Amino acid sequence: MTNAAAPLPDPDLLTSQGLEAQGKGRILLIACGALAHEILALKRANGWDHMDLQCLPAKLHLYPDRITEEVEQAVLAHRDAYDRIFVVYADCGTGGQLQAKCADLGVEMVAGPHCYAFYEGLDRFAAHEDEISAFYLTDFLVRQFDAFVWKPMGLDRHPQLRDMIFGNYTKLVYQAQTDDPALRAKAKDCAARLGLAYEYRFTGYGDLKASLETQATTT
Repeated sequence: MTNAAAPLPDPDLLTSQGLEAQGKGRILLIACGALAHEILALKRANGWDHMDLQCLPAKLHLYPDRITEEVEQAVLAHRDAYDRIFVVYADCGTGGQLQAKCADLGVEMVAGPHCYAFYEGLDRFAAHEDEISAFYLTDFLVRQFDAFVWKPMGLDRHPQLRDMIFGNYTKLVYQAQTDDPALRAKAKDCAARLGLAYEYRFTGYGDLKASLETQATTT
């Protein structure tokens, strides 16, 4: 039975500590902590109670060279307890290493270069001609802007770094998974702080939903 009243994990927990698997199930999702809220929302909405979730810390986005090893360790630690494991990462800056490792391990993963592409849909994302000059935020990154952008890049201490880091960007694109006026306002403020034009795109869950739906219905 779906527990519709269970609260979502605290964002600070997901950011700093990750989320451990919640118990044995037929399918285990090994995911980036930045996707945890969205995956749990999809699980609830679709009644995918046969899926368990283990999130690795979202801070791994700051160290993409560590993602492949962390995913491998998680797969090896849990593979004997599940009928199937699905890796909810795209390439995410691993230069193809994660895809190669998942193939070696015999597990599937989300297609695409990064979450910005699969949230919008790979074909639609590729059709934009100005993506190279766009800086992207998702719901998670809007909420965690200071923790994942402003402070790690040193902009809180050295504002002059703004031109060095963002000088080649022309706009901030907020890819919204939910219709939340507070997040829209915060995203617009993030664009102003970075000195970038602001663009709002409601993407919903994009290819993330389709990927999980395929896994949920595959026997």
